[in-house]
Amino acid sequence: MKTILLTALALSAFAANSVLCRLALGEGAIDAMGFTTIRLFAGVLTLLIILKLNREPVYPPTKGSWAASLMLILYAITFSFAYVTLDTGTGALILFGSVQTTMILLSVIRGTQLHLSEWLGLLTAFGGFLYLILPDLSTPSVMGFALMSISGAAWGVYTLKGRGSMNPLLDTAHNFLRTLPLILILFLVGIKTAHYSLEGILFAVLSGSLASGIGYTIWYMALRGLSATQAAVIQLSVPVIAAFGGVLFVSEMITFRLGVSTMIILGGILMVILGKIYFVKLPNIKTELNAPDAL
Repeated sequence: MKTILLTALALSAFAANSVLCRLALGEGAIDAMGFTTIRLFAGVLTLLIILKLNREPVYPPTKGSWAASLMLILYAITFSFAYVTLDTGTGALILFGSVQTTMILLSVIRGTQLHLSEWLGLLTAFGGFLYLILPDLSTPSVMGFALMSISGAAWGVYTLKGRGSMNPLLDTAHNFLRTLPLILILFLVGIKTAHYSLEGILFAVLSGSLASGIGYTIWYMALRGLSATQAAVIQLSVPVIAAFGGVLFVSEMITFRLGVSTMIILGGILMVILGKIYFVKLPNIKTELNAPDAL
């Protein structure tokens, strides 16, 4: 139940991030470079405040990794700039397709064997996502496609790095802290073409502090109870949650296609999560119990 709750909170934070990015970048309230720098800096400040308020000794005293930090900032930069040339639906499809491909391929390369039910669930969930996005797709620009693919791959690696985190809050804080030198460089590079508005700054701060800083910490906590395949596939629910967030905050309409795709995607996710339990783990447990040594 703890894993389910944490996962639901993290996915909600990701969806909120998507809505905030649409509001900021889609409406031109701020430029992509400015949004990225403020977003990351707000995440750093939020996590430092939380660590300051948390006076209890931190065990184990982990400090994240440079690899995770580089993946974090690579994801954030390419994500923002990709949406300059991509529409929301096309960008989301490329992003989450890249996340899934990266995580599952790396997992398989490391020796993880997927059960048939997991493959079927994966294909079902991705098919539901295609059903949701496909009617609104437009031919993406080469640069936009490349940037969003890199963004998804970076997020996939960042997620895999977090699966072994023993202290999610401290690891996430240090991952964000290591981005400070690059944040300064990005700020100086983009200062001449910067475009800010109070609304855009607010969206970037909310994206960095709540949806990113706190959201990523919760995600690292949730990853303890998820396999790499489950973590990859379950993120396909984010566009669905974001779509409903668009209904609430951007006055978008609920369509029949959205309802159908939601059921398909969630059904596929359920197949991935429960498939291995019913078809692999439970039979193995029964076999062990029935073995001569267990009698």
